[in-house]
Amino acid sequence: MTSGDFVTGSGDGTRAVRAGLPDPVKYEPTLPGPVFAAHFHLPGDPTGPYTYGRDENPTWTLLERAIGELEAPGQDGVTTLAFPSGMAAVSAVLFSQLKAGDVVVLPVDGYQVLPLVREQLTAYGIEVRTAPTGGDAQLEVLDGAKLLWIETPSNPGLDVCDVRRLVAAAHAQGTLVAVDNTLATPLGQRPLELGADFSVASGTKMLTGHGDILLGYVTALDADLMAPVRRWRKIVGAIPGPMEAWLAHRSLATLQLRADRQNGNALVIAEALHGRPEVTGLRYPGLPDDPSHKIASQQMRRFGCVVSFTLPTRARADRFLDSLRLVDDATSFGGVRSTAERRGRWGGDAVPEGFIRFSAGAEDPEDLVADVLRALDESAE
Repeated sequence: MTSGDFVTGSGDGTRAVRAGLPDPVKYEPTLPGPVFAAHFHLPGDPTGPYTYGRDENPTWTLLERAIGELEAPGQDGVTTLAFPSGMAAVSAVLFSQLKAGDVVVLPVDGYQVLPLVREQLTAYGIEVRTAPTGGDAQLEVLDGAKLLWIETPSNPGLDVCDVRRLVAAAHAQGTLVAVDNTLATPLGQRPLELGADFSVASGTKMLTGHGDILLGYVTALDADLMAPVRRWRKIVGAIPGPMEAWLAHRSLATLQLRADRQNGNALVIAEALHGRPEVTGLRYPGLPDDPSHKIASQQMRRFGCVVSFTLPTRARADRFLDSLRLVDDATSFGGVRSTAERRGRWGGDAVPEGFIRFSAGAEDPEDLVADVLRALDESAE
C-alpha cells in the first residue's frame, strides 16, 4: 500500500500525518531526511527531475506534495510551489501574473506589508485599487481587474468576505482570484474548493506552528497558471532551504492536533473577554455574535487561532502585555506558545493604539484564560 492510499478519503488528522510521504521502501525512513545538494549527477541529456538546486529538490517535492494534499484533497493536477517566506509566495503570484497597465484589487485591511507591495506595483505601472474585506466591498472596485487578491479572515481585523461570491463575480469578467489562506490554514478553509485560482499562505504561522521556520507556498489546480509562478521563482531564486522544507513537512504531522487545540483556546479566550468592560472591538469569527460568523460558518471548517480586541489606551495595552505570564509579547501568530502584541507599534495597520492581536497557543485553556483575566485585572489603572 502506498502513502497515497492512506490519504485518499481520510480525515484531517490522518491526512496531515501521512501527507506527502513517499512510497515505503524497506530499511528507508518514512520521511527521508533533507537533501542538501546544489547539483546532482547529470550524465547525458538533462531529462530527469533533479538537475540543479535552484530548480528542484527532493525535499521540496515531498513538502509540496503534502501541502497540495491538504489544500485540495482528492483533486488531480494540484501544483504547489514552496518559497522561503510568505511574502516571497505573495510576490511570486503578483509579479508573475501582472504587467504594466493591468489592474489589481487588494484589501485595504490586509497584512501590513501590502502597502509596500502597492508602492512597488504602482512603480511598475500597475493600477492598484483597494477596498475593505468586510461586506465584500472589493466587488465595488473589481471592474476590469486582472487579479483580485483576497485575505480572509483579514489580518489583523478578522473580517471575512464571501469567497464564493467574489470568485463568481471575478470569473464572470475574466479576473483571476488569489486567496491568502495564512490565518485559516488548509484545515480551516480550502480556497480552491471555493473556486479561487490560487491559494497562497505563509507557512511560518500555524501551518508549521513552532515559530522556528520561515516558509511560504502557492497552490493551484491549473498547471498553466502555475508555470509563470514557477518561472518567477527560478528567476529571482526565491527557494526554501532543504532543512526548512524538511522541518515544515515534519511539522505537518501535528497540524490537526495543534489546530484543534489552538482554535478551541481562541474560542474560550474570546468568550472570556466577551463582556469585559475594558474590552471593545472584540473579534473572533467563531463567536456566534461576531459580524463575520454567518459567512465564516459557510466557508470555514475551523475559525483560526487569532482573537483581536482593543483596550482603552496604549498604556493599558502595554501594561496588559507586560502582566501576561503564559503569553509572549511577540509578532507573528499560529505558534504552539501563545503570543500577543499591540499591533499599532508597527504602523501600517489602521488600528487603535490599544489594539491587541492575540494568538492562542496549545496551553491548557483554563491556565490561559486565568492568565489573561489576571493580566487584565493587574493592568487596570
